[in-house]
This record gives sequence, structure tokens and C-alpha cells, in this order.
Amino acid sequence: MTTVLNSTQSQHKLGKPFWVVWGIELWERFGFYGVQAILALYFVSKLGYTEAQSFYVFGSFSAFVYGFVWIGGWIGDKYLGAKRTLVLGVIVLMLAYIGLAFATYQTIFYALAGIVVGNALFKANPSSLISKMYAKGDVNLDGAMTLYYMAINVGAMLSMALTPIIAQQFGWAYAYGLCALGLFLGLANYFFYRHLLTSLNTDVELLPLNYRRLALVIAGSILSVLVIAQLLDHTHICNVIIYTVVAGAFMYFLKIAFSLHGVERTRMIVAFILIVQAILFFVLYNQMPTSLTFFAVHNVDNHLWGWMIPPAEYQTLNSIVIVVMSPVLVWLYRLFPSTHVSKFCIGMSLASLAFLILAIPAFTSTTGLASPWWMLATYFFQSVGELFISALGLAMVAELCPANRSGFVMGIWFLTAMLSGPIGAWVGALTVPEGGNATVSVLESMHLYGRVFLEIGLVTAVLATLMWLGRPSLNRLLAR
Repeated sequence: MTTVLNSTQSQHKLGKPFWVVWGIELWERFGFYGVQAILALYFVSKLGYTEAQSFYVFGSFSAFVYGFVWIGGWIGDKYLGAKRTLVLGVIVLMLAYIGLAFATYQTIFYALAGIVVGNALFKANPSSLISKMYAKGDVNLDGAMTLYYMAINVGAMLSMALTPIIAQQFGWAYAYGLCALGLFLGLANYFFYRHLLTSLNTDVELLPLNYRRLALVIAGSILSVLVIAQLLDHTHICNVIIYTVVAGAFMYFLKIAFSLHGVERTRMIVAFILIVQAILFFVLYNQMPTSLTFFAVHNVDNHLWGWMIPPAEYQTLNSIVIVVMSPVLVWLYRLFPSTHVSKFCIGMSLASLAFLILAIPAFTSTTGLASPWWMLATYFFQSVGELFISALGLAMVAELCPANRSGFVMGIWFLTAMLSGPIGAWVGALTVPEGGNATVSVLESMHLYGRVFLEIGLVTAVLATLMWLGRPSLNRLLAR
């Protein structure tokens, strides 16, 4: 049976196994977010894509990155084991980042496909291991998942602060090479401390490694890289695949939910409602490396205190806010316990406020340039909202869904990010005038961005309102 740390352990301070998983997640996210911060700019500046084209490629890439995580979760749960699968994922990612550093126009999509496959193998399994450290109903799970989410953003903060500057000063290859180095450091640290995870095992990890299964997973990974590389530059085909995968996985999730009875069924249905609601949040999140970054390129005065801020550098604010606010929210969760439904409502309200704020410069600026402080305000509210939704989404599915399905369900959670890929690309492309930004004045560009950001904020506010209205009913279902 799956090994879970006993409740006495989980109700005290975070133990050494937690910090081992925390560390490998930090370095894996260091590599991924370093790539994400500059990828859309790379396609425009290096490969000659238009902004809209770069958004759609990024949307397909982002969707594939998160959309197949449930497969890696299943492999970790039932086929290889969570620890073995996450190690294989890190190795694939490291090789993909090395490939990205040396990529050409002909090979770039193979490198991106490697990131898709590596992330699929890796992403669900660390959070699955974290969930196994806590008994069902343990009040410390939300706090642990928030600190775990902080690891993601410590890594992201470091890499997103470095890669835009390195790319600007030394070239794209050095920036991507730094991401590969981060993966190497994370893997080395994991192997040095992996003995501390011996108490955490899925059923399959209690058995000797099955080399036939390992060979099949490796062969499947290679084949997947070859196929995905051919698809990424064809967004219409990608979208069909995305919608099909999401629909199929969601139906399978509901099939599992309705095969259960009583409280288990109710809790999984509530989890599904929250998963669907989170899709809009990830659409907004995808604006950071796309429309928000190009808003900084075109309509933000990037001079501050004598320093010229690289436009992609604003994304670092996301991680800084999360690292600073995570311990604060952990304290508040203990002081004012609340349900996941309530926290999701707060998160969506903050995300709405973030975009409503960024619409203000369109009505106040006479030059068409916004102060960097508007970006700071937007990133603050969206990042705190992210802690209530994206960070606690992991805790939510761990708490509401059966433990023996944790890896699969963690993967289902990431399907919200998959579906948000093409939707987020479409939303981002609304900020690009026909013919590109070079065809309009700075003031016209500012008004276009302001209108789109206002519409995003209002739509999100409507959903947040509906969530608040439905909160009492959902909380009553969870209280049964």
C-alpha cells in the first residue's frame, strides 16, 4: 500500500523529506521559468515571428507542457513510481535546455518538445510525494503546499531575474545554458539526499525497478518528442489535440468521481468545479510572458532610478511577491482557517483587480507610457491571487480526492493550464493591432492595451462574483 507519513510527524515541523522534494522542485522550476521568461521575445527577436504568432506558439507550447502532466502522474502512481519518474523527467529537461541553447530555426521545436515531455514526467510527482507526507484532514497541508509553491517561485525568481539580462548582454544561448545548469544542480542535490525519501513509496516503488517498463517509457518519450516537435508550429492542429485531451481527461475524472459513493463522490465533484473555475485564472497567468511583457516593451517607461529595466524582467515581480507573501499566508491560514472554496473566491477577486488596475494608465497617461509602478501593482495583486488558487490547487486536489489517485488527479489539475494555453494566446493576441504595434502610435497602442485589460478585469470580476454567490452551497457540500 502507499506509504504515508504518520499524523504525528505531519503535525509538527516540516521534516527533511519535505525539504528534499522542495529542493528538486526549486531547481526544476529555475530552469523552466528561465526559459518561459524570454521565450516569446526569443521568437520575435531571434526567429522573426510576429508578436501574435509568438503568442500562439507560446500558447501551444504552454498547453502541451501542462496538458500531459496527468500521464506522468499515472506513470508515477502505477507504472514506474513517483521518485523514478521525476528523476527521468529532470534528465529529459536538462537535455532539452542544452538543445535549446544550441537550437536553430530547424531544431527549436525539438528542444521545446523535449521540455514538454520532461515536464510531463516530472511535474505531478513532487506534489504527489508531498501529499503522501500528510494524513487526510491534516490542517498543515495547506501551509506545506504554500511553502512548496514558494520553492517554485524561489527558483523562478532567480532565473527570471537572470535570463533576461544574460540574454540581453551575452546572447540567448548563455541564458538557456544557465537553465540547463540549474537542472544539473537540482539533480545532483536530489541524488545526494534521496535516502531521506525511503519512507515515501507508491505501491510500484516497493518492487524492484522493472527495466522493461523503464525502456518503454524512454522509447515513448523519444517518440513523443518527435511527434510534438512536428505539431508545435501548427497551432490549429495543436488546439484540436488540446480540446480532445482535456475533454477526454475531464470525462475520465468524472467517471472516477461517479464510481465513488457518499462523501468521496461529493468531494471529487466539488474539486472538479474548482478545477474548471481555475481555467480563467491560468488564462490571466499566461499574459505575463506574452501580452504583459510586450505591454512593457511598447507602453511602459522602463527607466527607474537610472536603470533601464529589461521588459521581461517584470515577471520577476511575480516570484518576489509569492516568496514574500507565502509565509504570511501560511500564518493567516492557521489563524483564520477557511475552505478551499473561500480561498478560490479571494484569489479570483484579486486577479480581477490586477487587470482593472492596469487599465487605468490608458485613461490617465498623456504620453502613452505607463509608470513601472503600475506593473508592480498588477503583479502584486495577481501574484497574491495566484497563491490562493494555483498554490492551493495542489492542496485542494490532495485533500478532496482519493490518495491512491493522487498523481493522476494532480495531473488533471494541470489540465487547467493546458486549456488556458490556446485561450490565453487568443486573449493576448487581442492586444496586437492588425499589422503589428509598429503600425500604430504609442497612444493608440496604450488605448488598445487598456481596453483589453479592462475587459479581462470585468470578465474575471463577473466569475468571481458567481463564485462568491455559490460559495455557501459548495461549503455545505464539503461539510457533510
